[in-house]
Amino acid sequence: MVTTDGLRAHLLAARLAGVVGTTREESLRSYRLFAAGDPRLLIGLDPEGVWGERDLIALMADRCGVSADPGHTFGHDVIDPGRTLAALDVWAERLAAAARRRAPVLLGTGHPQRLLGFYAALADGLSSAGCTVLTPAQGRRVDITTRFGLRTYNLDYVRGVGLVRGATSERPGCEPGAHTHSPLPVRIALAAAADAGGPLPEVVIGDHGWVCGAGQLGFETLGLADVNDPAPFVGEAEGAVTVVVPLDDGVRSDYYLPLTRYVLNRACLSQ
Repeated sequence: MVTTDGLRAHLLAARLAGVVGTTREESLRSYRLFAAGDPRLLIGLDPEGVWGERDLIALMADRCGVSADPGHTFGHDVIDPGRTLAALDVWAERLAAAARRRAPVLLGTGHPQRLLGFYAALADGLSSAGCTVLTPAQGRRVDITTRFGLRTYNLDYVRGVGLVRGATSERPGCEPGAHTHSPLPVRIALAAAADAGGPLPEVVIGDHGWVCGAGQLGFETLGLADVNDPAPFVGEAEGAVTVVVPLDDGVRSDYYLPLTRYVLNRACLSQ
């Protein structure tokens, strides 16, 4: 069992919270691009309000614990572990509610190299509780615009978690999947589920475009996000995204497993 104090210590030791690897320069650049309406930072969200750079700094200070001083322009960013823990507790409440009603769920990640194991453990726990873990549009082509131009991927599921793989891989299924912020994978998955007559997910769990794309369409969404990804937090502030956990999304994959055990235990889903 992972206790709250134990998890807080782990968050700080693994630099999932506290002083994190994400730099202030990275975060401020992302806030400027989001304020300018760059789709690479909107990642499927269509904000209702006008969000300037200073508005975003204030929001991220409130939601994550970063510095609220616009004059702070360099160094490493900081995430308040108390905010991470509070959001994980809300996740646990939402997952417990989904398990009680045996809700169909959809999970997906744009960070498969880091977060696949985290989401897969949640999928296992929810499946054991009677939830249907959906895998719509498996194998479907997804064309995503990247900084290298248009790239073709295929939508795949590993242990119930959606991700995209390069369509031209010499050994399909062997690579862990591609990093992407695009909302296209979740849009294609949801459209395929609807075209097939359902079921549609009652809860979508993920990050990047998976959570923003689904939240924009009105689905209950549970997300993870780093401090240089303002879109999920704007979505949360405006009510499109249900809850976002602030943490560094770029550390070693095994560092996220204590978070999974904590959430599953608090949701009474531990196997």
